[in-house]
Amino acid sequence: MELKKYYDLIIEKLIGWVEKIVAMLPNFALAILVLIGFVLVGKLIRNLFSKLLMKALNNQSLSKLLSKILYVTIVVIGAFAALSLLNLDKTVTSLLAGAGIVGLALGFAFQDIATNFIAGFFMALKRPFKVGQVIHCEGHSGVIKHIGIRTTEIASFQGQEIIIPNKMLFQNPLINDSENVYKRIDLMVGVSYGEDLERVRDIAIEAVKDVPNRQEDRDIDLVYLAFGGSSIDFRIMIWVEFKSQLDFLKSQSEAIIAIKKAFDAEDIMIPFPIRTLDFGIKGGEKLNEVVDFDTMENGKANKSKENENENQES
Repeated sequence: MELKKYYDLIIEKLIGWVEKIVAMLPNFALAILVLIGFVLVGKLIRNLFSKLLMKALNNQSLSKLLSKILYVTIVVIGAFAALSLLNLDKTVTSLLAGAGIVGLALGFAFQDIATNFIAGFFMALKRPFKVGQVIHCEGHSGVIKHIGIRTTEIASFQGQEIIIPNKMLFQNPLINDSENVYKRIDLMVGVSYGEDLERVRDIAIEAVKDVPNRQEDRDIDLVYLAFGGSSIDFRIMIWVEFKSQLDFLKSQSEAIIAIKKAFDAEDIMIPFPIRTLDFGIKGGEKLNEVVDFDTMENGKANKSKENENENQES
């Protein structure tokens, strides 16, 4: 009897479940159709949105990212709508709460990654630079090869590939050389204290007038800066057309060569570093007054004789 009682209870439960499943079949089918509809609509909107973003932003990485985010959002909304049709409201609420907690945890865990994504998003909107331009940031310099949503790749002037997080480019000072049509060459030069400074200035300016790519409608400036340890130092400033980093360096090299040739031709001396030694406790004394060279010579002679005597004895 007991066995039959349990058997009837199990059968009753199974029949109840089957009846509920059959009763829910229309809602289940409708939920599947709703989910499929959201997926199809999401794909259609994603493709259209991606094309519009490409025209507006001209950034493939950002367009793909935003389009994918929109697509996932639409699919998630469809999934929640399908669950609601199955009378799983409590499940939907639990999923939303769980998604919020998981999202908060992931936000703390991947804070740097998220920051780079956000920086890449705003950089794509502002467009501070483009592929092929020359930039300088935090000691890194090179030509931009690829702008991603998380990182930017540049090729250094030594041929190295450098991957820079977008957060660094977004938060730190950035120099974009390619935005400037002209760039200034600054050369530091020192001449001897015995030179005529006005003559030096005229010769140096005349020497660099034929530097390649020089901007002829801007004056060449030369200013004296300081009395150095062994020279009087000046800076000469030449504006040149900036075509590429290599052309700029070649113009700078030609300017250095021209100044050196002109100074050699005019017997203008670029002095080597000079050191003045001051002897004595209070200074101002000559070396021969501080050191007794005769005593030193006698000491060396006596030492040599002692060595000779030791060698003879041995």
